[in-house]
Amino acid sequence: MFTSARGSTGEMLELLPKLRIRTRIQNALQSIALANGLRRGPSLWSCDGQNTIAALPLAPHTAYRRSELQAMYGKFEAEIEKLNQRVEEQACGRPGARLLMTHPGVGPVTALATEVFLGDPARFADSKALASYVGLIPKEHSSGGRQRLGGLSKQGNPLLRFLWGEAGAHAVRRDPELQRFYRRKLVQKGLGKARVAVARKLGIRLWILLRDQIEYTEFCRRGQKQQKSSDACAGMPETPYGAKSHRPVD
Repeated sequence: MFTSARGSTGEMLELLPKLRIRTRIQNALQSIALANGLRRGPSLWSCDGQNTIAALPLAPHTAYRRSELQAMYGKFEAEIEKLNQRVEEQACGRPGARLLMTHPGVGPVTALATEVFLGDPARFADSKALASYVGLIPKEHSSGGRQRLGGLSKQGNPLLRFLWGEAGAHAVRRDPELQRFYRRKLVQKGLGKARVAVARKLGIRLWILLRDQIEYTEFCRRGQKQQKSSDACAGMPETPYGAKSHRPVD
């Protein structure tokens, strides 16, 4: 088990910088596309999407930059695909990673990294301890009896922070509850903080799947049951202490 985990960690650490560079290349290409009225979303990275970018009439210096970016994108895509195949083989051989891959938007790389780097999920007392370990909690500044929250501490695991952020962007398209959460945070906090909030929420979900050894469907079933229990309590008379007076749900 130790040798397997060490091998998985090595390949994921090799994969991380390539994923980050690919993301920067994608952002640069998307910026060129948007500046020229091309909006394709995820399909921008298909062969057809790349051909459409290549056909854009651009100024010479921008056209040269586009060509260089597309060449780099193709190179990193090929390298990442090879690493992905090896990681997927390892993920499919690990029960915990297979559980995590049942969550929409979570692929082999995120699943394997989460299982390997979190280790025993019972070592985290609660979701705050988990978020602190990964570095997805804000810095606290205290002065004159007042407490202010700043940017992320970023003192935890940079690989999980990055992967949960990437997976969260995919998950919000496929999970209705996460999508509603993201849209609410987008209005309240703006794009950057909304993405961080989704990454944190997704990470907590994955931790729960590992801790309780359940699949995504069971996680959703529990959430629906809890929601129904809360709805059943609505409208109940208040006790003198402010708690709802109701019969416990079986």
